[in-house]
Amino acid sequence: MSIKKSTIRKLLIANRGEIASRIIRTAREMDIATVALYSDADLDAPYVTQADEAVALPGTAPADTYLRIDLVLAAAARTGADAVHPGYGFLSENAAFAQACADAGIIFVGPSPAAITAMGSKIAAKDMMRAAGVPVLPGVTVDSDADEDPEALRAAATEIGFPILVKAAFGGGGRGMRIVGDEGQLVDAVSSARREAASAFGDGTVFLEKFVESPRHVEVQIFGDRYGTLVHLGERECSIQRRYQKIIEEAPSPVVDDALRDELGRAAVAAGKALAYEGAGTVEFVMAADGSFYFLEVNTRLQVEHPVTELVTGIDLVRAQLLVAAGEPLPPEMLHTSPVGHAVEVRLYAEDVAAGFIPVSGTLTTLEFPELPGIRVDAGFASGSVVSTFYDPMLAKVIGYGATRDEACSRVARALRETMVHGVITNRDLLIGILREPEFRSGAIDTGYLQRHEPAQLMIASPDPTAVHALVAALSAQADRRSATTILPGLPSGFRTLVAQPQLVAFTAGDTGVEVRYRFERGAWTVSVDGWQPTVRLLSASTGHVDAEIDGVRRRYQVKRSGALYYVDSALGSTALHEVERFPDPSAVQEAGSLLAPMPGSVVRIEVIEGDRVMAGTAVIVLEAMKMEHTVRAPADGVVATIAVATGDQVDSGQVLAIVSDSVSDVGADA
Repeated sequence: MSIKKSTIRKLLIANRGEIASRIIRTAREMDIATVALYSDADLDAPYVTQADEAVALPGTAPADTYLRIDLVLAAAARTGADAVHPGYGFLSENAAFAQACADAGIIFVGPSPAAITAMGSKIAAKDMMRAAGVPVLPGVTVDSDADEDPEALRAAATEIGFPILVKAAFGGGGRGMRIVGDEGQLVDAVSSARREAASAFGDGTVFLEKFVESPRHVEVQIFGDRYGTLVHLGERECSIQRRYQKIIEEAPSPVVDDALRDELGRAAVAAGKALAYEGAGTVEFVMAADGSFYFLEVNTRLQVEHPVTELVTGIDLVRAQLLVAAGEPLPPEMLHTSPVGHAVEVRLYAEDVAAGFIPVSGTLTTLEFPELPGIRVDAGFASGSVVSTFYDPMLAKVIGYGATRDEACSRVARALRETMVHGVITNRDLLIGILREPEFRSGAIDTGYLQRHEPAQLMIASPDPTAVHALVAALSAQADRRSATTILPGLPSGFRTLVAQPQLVAFTAGDTGVEVRYRFERGAWTVSVDGWQPTVRLLSASTGHVDAEIDGVRRRYQVKRSGALYYVDSALGSTALHEVERFPDPSAVQEAGSLLAPMPGSVVRIEVIEGDRVMAGTAVIVLEAMKMEHTVRAPADGVVATIAVATGDQVDSGQVLAIVSDSVSDVGADA
């Protein structure tokens, strides 16, 4: 077969964040010029300046920017780009976009529009895979409001058998998914999944399928070229998930031996051949405890977790994508591969784990990763970057490689421990806890891991560094104040020629209050932290660093300050401390019963009206943030005294949404 080859000279990346940076890195190595796209929210994102050129997409919402096919193609025409790489998410699995690129004479770095269309519907994909001999689970489609009939749903679910998985037919990332254990949950689960799917993907179609209990999520990387060659590059284990989204991935799977790897690979290749697949793709399977596996979907794009495959195969998948897109055959090194060593990837998210994995936004005052052997970091943010509410809150991927699984896990845990991330709450401590937990280290994992292991317990530091770090923050603050004074700057604050009352600094660390008292007299420090009276020898204290011996143990502490916030990092861990004002403004205190927005977002539904009696746990207001719904519930029995927002309002984190009073009298006689 003779197929014309092309040369990619300039590549437009139709994406953002860490995947844009990742693609730019390989393109530069191949001497391919790059063009970045950026929304208003991404004006100062690192990837924008890493590219050779960049084009603005006015606006912030994805529908107005990264999902606008016309604007993306206009940017390609304006810059003379001859190829487009869609990354993952956004337009990466949009057949209309792939076709529009072809119609414009631009190379689309991905599979054919026909392959994307075939896999765009999970329902049609299952039918095709069944015909190709790939194992699939039984299911039924709910594709319109008319089909959302309670009796019809119950009949279909009974035929499939509980538990049932309700899943969006289009899109992914865990959106539009619900697990249903019995008939009583079914109708509400289908309704909410349809709403979330319609919001995230523009189509509310969902389907029901048998839910495999305690399953593993295993996927196989496939790669094909225009000449009919299609191979698999081994499997990835992706079972550690929260809200149906992966947070830890690894290659190879700890339970897949050579025989099972061959079986999985043959099924994945059969799926790819049914699609005449070109480029990088991933065939996802759900695996039961006995090793049987069933088709989930084909992701017709590069996966977030592709680095673990790169590390155990030594193959740059983005480079291979660009070569295949230009008409080259698969590189020889891809034709016969087997995993060497082990790789583990963790996704560092801006999210509040304790509050239920709620995504958070804010300014990253510090984001610094250590340089350690076997560690790779793919980051989309840097110190000073703003985490907005408009996109996925993943900050970076930290990937570790080692000769063994234990070595890879240990390297990633150490890298995370030495990472400094300040300004937003993250899931770092949870990731470290999982990596060090015995059951995970043994490989006995499945998608229910975080249901069996309470995240708060996994995150517990031992010992708790709060008291030590509060003391260090206080000592650092006094050093800063003394260095800024013009009168005897060499003397520490708290110094007295005669014994006097100690200096007092109060902090909060989360919900915990900490009081530090200290004074310096006769060449020694006397300190007390909530009654604890350690022996302290301060060797040095300056802006950013404290070297201190506390109760006979010397450590170096890094201290960063942003207004009233102190971030202290040491071998003990990391602590964020807020210095309490000595004379707070009384008007800043919220009225009792105030329901506050847990994150920035938009009000999509108000479930009550003023005057309604509510029980503890009653849904009051539903917010949407980062394309997912979050329900704000009444904290106790009471009466809705005030609704402070309206449907469609944009709200900030901490904003009062409603007030639930504890009695009817609180809402007035007219209520």
